[in-house]
Amino acid sequence: MLAAHGLGYVRDGQQILNGVDVTVEPGESLAVTGPSGSGKTSLLSILSGLAAPTVGAVHIDGAPLTGFAGPALGVSVVLQGYGLVSLLTAAENVEIALRAAGRPPRDAAHAARASLAQLGLDAHADQLVEELSGGQQQRTAVARALALEPRLLIADEPTAELDPAARAVALARMFEVAAGGGSLVLATHDPEVADRCDRVLDLSWEGEPAETAARPELPLGNPG
Repeated sequence: MLAAHGLGYVRDGQQILNGVDVTVEPGESLAVTGPSGSGKTSLLSILSGLAAPTVGAVHIDGAPLTGFAGPALGVSVVLQGYGLVSLLTAAENVEIALRAAGRPPRDAAHAARASLAQLGLDAHADQLVEELSGGQQQRTAVARALALEPRLLIADEPTAELDPAARAVALARMFEVAAGGGSLVLATHDPEVADRCDRVLDLSWEGEPAETAARPELPLGNPG
C-alpha cells in the first residue's frame, strides 16, 4: 500500500534524510526509531504528503503522492503537535474532521463520541481542548485519526504523553488498523512500542537506514 524509494530531504542546507526506502503492506506495522534529530518527523511528514522529499518519491496504492494524503486516500495522520483547535471541544475536533471527509452531521457527531469513548475520553468529550491535559489532547488526536477509519495510519510519537494504562488502550486501537488489513506507521522513542511492530526502521544507524524484521512482542504495561 505504501512504498517510498530513495528518499532524501534537505532542510536549511542540512541533510536530514538520505537514501531511505519504506514499504508497508496491508496488514503490516512499521516503527520508525532513532534519536531526536534523526529525521523521524521529517520522514513521516514526507510519507503523509505534508512535506515533499528533495529526492525520491512516495507511492500509495501504486499512485505517486503529490500532496497531503488525507481521507480521500484512506490516510489518517497523528501529528506530534496534535493539530487540534484549542477553542473547540474534543468532540467538535473529531466531528469537524469527519464532516470535512463527507460524513453527514448526525453521523459525524455520533462517530466522534464513539471514537473518543474508545480512547477513554467519553467524560471529556464536551471539554474545550485547552482545558484538557497533554495526554488527553494526545488521545483526542488519536481518536480523530481513528474515527476516519483509515486504511493507512501514520502517527508521530502518538503515546509520548500517555501513562501506561492510557498507552495500552491507544496502542490497542491503533494496531487494530493493521489487524483489520490496513497499514500502520509509528514514529517512536519507546522500545516496547517498536517491539510490537512487525518491522523497525532505525534512522540512527550510521550509513544507510537499517530495517529489522519483527521482534518478540513485549507487554505494554498495565492495561488498567
